[in-house]
Amino acid sequence: MFKKTILTLMLGMSLLNVSAAVASYDVVPLPQSVVLGSDKVFTLTATTPIVYEGTDEAMQRNAAFLSEYVEGVTGMKLAVVAKKEKKTPSVVLLINEKIEGKEAYKLTVTPKQITIEGSTAAGVFYGIQTLRKSLPVLETAENVEFPEVTITDAPRFGYRGMMLDCSRHFFPASFVKEFIDIMVLHNMNVFHWHLSDDQGWRIEIKSHPELTAIGSQRSGTIMGHNGDVDDGTPHGGFYTQAEAREIVEYARQRNVTVIPEVDMPGHMLAVLAAHPEFGCTGGPYEVCHKWGVFPDVLCIGNEAIYPLLEDVIDELVAIFPAEYFHIGGDECPNDRWKECAKCQALAEKNGVDMKHLQGVFTNRMEEYINSKGRRMIGWDEILEGKINKSATIMSWRGVEPGSKAAALGHDVIMSPTTYCYFDYYQTEARGAEPMCIGGYLPVSKVYELDPAPPTFTEEAKSHILGAQANLWTEYITNGNNVEYMIMPRMAALSEVQWTPVEMKNFDDFTKRVTRLAKLYDKYGYYYGKHLWADKFDASRGGW
Repeated sequence: MFKKTILTLMLGMSLLNVSAAVASYDVVPLPQSVVLGSDKVFTLTATTPIVYEGTDEAMQRNAAFLSEYVEGVTGMKLAVVAKKEKKTPSVVLLINEKIEGKEAYKLTVTPKQITIEGSTAAGVFYGIQTLRKSLPVLETAENVEFPEVTITDAPRFGYRGMMLDCSRHFFPASFVKEFIDIMVLHNMNVFHWHLSDDQGWRIEIKSHPELTAIGSQRSGTIMGHNGDVDDGTPHGGFYTQAEAREIVEYARQRNVTVIPEVDMPGHMLAVLAAHPEFGCTGGPYEVCHKWGVFPDVLCIGNEAIYPLLEDVIDELVAIFPAEYFHIGGDECPNDRWKECAKCQALAEKNGVDMKHLQGVFTNRMEEYINSKGRRMIGWDEILEGKINKSATIMSWRGVEPGSKAAALGHDVIMSPTTYCYFDYYQTEARGAEPMCIGGYLPVSKVYELDPAPPTFTEEAKSHILGAQANLWTEYITNGNNVEYMIMPRMAALSEVQWTPVEMKNFDDFTKRVTRLAKLYDKYGYYYGKHLWADKFDASRGGW
């Protein structure tokens, strides 16, 4: 039976010892069970060691992360050791195979010891995140008192994702790592990396250097909401394969999987700029300055495009060991195909009309991806073709496509615009807000999402892998702006992804996210302050 952490108990304890900083288990996301014990405490000091069990590299790394987190918010640097000394109060990290769930953990605080257990190092890692977020945020502290408690916890969904679009605007590898760090703070475990679009190709392909030599650079960007004025300022950049591997490893060490996306067969103007022969008209094409959906897409009736796409897949699966490979598949008009003899011939050969021709392409790409030991994800438009049930659907045009896909037997990741598009405005008072693509998505709306609602059959629910938010960057040009758009909406999503739906309560969440915001401040993150009247300045928007 879940017993809620009682804030008044924490306050009372701090009054008994005003010199001691007191931890609080009012964290985000809310754990499944927090059972407070007596009024006794464990006192963490600078001499408290962090003990990891055995010689496992991941557990040693976990201990190092915890030491780093504690130092970052209290100033105390705790030693990491491989063996516990008898009678020494310690923080102990253990593997306990009896704990069910690879990301589940148990966190126990007694007057003598803090213990974090999981059946895997990943489970221990998430226990560490809870302990980290329970710490008071201070410049320095001589000690921190942890009330006696038993926390048992596991995530509701195995797929807890965030997408960053690095095509519309390029972000350096150092910021991508920071983005992953922010994900970790919110217990998220899948980084969906959008690497290509009409406005730029962002990943080195050694067998086709022209993709980055030409496709990664545009000569200008439209100003405002697709007005007539172009800034005339070149914009570009791409990640080398070495950088991508470094990011994948950085993420892996933090229990985050990186899924690459190369959008096809639409949103390919950056590729067509490098290979005009791969379009139905032959061009000329340029890396796009504007935002939107464009009629020029890959000529899927042209056999010459497939060796290039297969080369791209070959090189990327060697970099990204993730189970999934994302092919996009969204917003692909068939206007050019209707007028193209090669595409007409492909449709006739496969006995489909133009509406379902993309499905022929999608199935071919999936077969190749499967041959590489990977599974394919596509945006929900791919459902409009006759695709294999093995394809995983990312439902963005609402919950309904995901419901339909799950009923058909597809695995589904829920990512509907109405809850998960973090490029939308956070407030209806937009005068002082940075420019966005439009829409309105406050924190409270994000919190309302249920990826597997009661209206779904149990069979359909079994196909819901989890949920993901997306940050498209047409109007988001720098890292500060990224942070502002994702936080604290990311906190709300983390509770959707992690916490059992029957335990969610927005009023309670707002209190806990207020504590989390102290960490945002400590780390120097920009974030939307619309939830807090004392922080919100209407003249400056939520900045």
